[in-house]
Amino acid sequence: MVRIYIKLVLTMFFWGGTFIAGRMLAGNVHPFIASFLRFTVAALVLLIVIYKKNDGLPVMPKNLFLLIFCLSMTGVFTYNLFFFWGLQSVDAGRASVIIAINPVFIAFFAGLIFHERLGWIKSVGIPISVIGAIIAISKGESAGLFGGGFGIGDLMIFGCVISWVTFSLIGKTVVTYLSPLTAITYASTIGALLLFFPAVVAGLFQTIGTYTLVDWYCIVFLGVFGTAFGFVWYYEGIEKIGATRAGLFINIVPVSATIMAFFILDEPITGSLLIGILLVLAGVYLINNGIPYFSQSKRLDKGETADPSS
Repeated sequence: MVRIYIKLVLTMFFWGGTFIAGRMLAGNVHPFIASFLRFTVAALVLLIVIYKKNDGLPVMPKNLFLLIFCLSMTGVFTYNLFFFWGLQSVDAGRASVIIAINPVFIAFFAGLIFHERLGWIKSVGIPISVIGAIIAISKGESAGLFGGGFGIGDLMIFGCVISWVTFSLIGKTVVTYLSPLTAITYASTIGALLLFFPAVVAGLFQTIGTYTLVDWYCIVFLGVFGTAFGFVWYYEGIEKIGATRAGLFINIVPVSATIMAFFILDEPITGSLLIGILLVLAGVYLINNGIPYFSQSKRLDKGETADPSS
């Protein structure tokens, strides 16, 4: 059990590090290309892992293909385009605080769609986290959000939130029939294929030879640690200790990202950012027990038939 906790803590630091790596790639690698290379690396690693774990590749049921495709479009394609574009103009620490409100919106929309009840204590977390994000985004001057202080980069990062919320809600259905590892492996593989053509148009073959060692380090970190290992270890945590307890570790992400951004990117840690972090974490903590991460039943790892409409 101790190993699971260690893996979860490392995963959250990996995810915090993705904001640093993404920020370092900004301006050097086109968002389409960075996204494609990240998930190409991730897909290769995940395919190797799942092949060894299952002594072969699990068969994806045909009637789940559309849902897996939707996972790829939201959690891979749109999320990463928003992610890399947003980090071109938004500080890594600030972006991580915005994305930290993901659980809040997941809980909110799950209540609307799946009629999951949060209770009044957990519901208090929604406005607290939103207020925290506003403080962090506006740097303590919330009036600036309506006076030109809210930039296109902030909108892009909020696009990440929308993409991840959609990805999570669809995933709630998908992993009822497939293991998280299987679902993520196929979503990452399809996502990489979807990103290939935009990456080529963006100059993949013309620019790939110009990337520095730092660029490649960031790409490998994003693909191997931020995506492949991070997702596998996180879902191992869900399997061992449950989604709620594993989900609590997500609170580490904005803290680790802000600390690493301070030491690696020399990004300042302002009072408003700290207040925003504390409020976001407080709100997420209050509502986290009600977040519908992923159920753990009726999985198909060996290619049994499935009926997602049942």
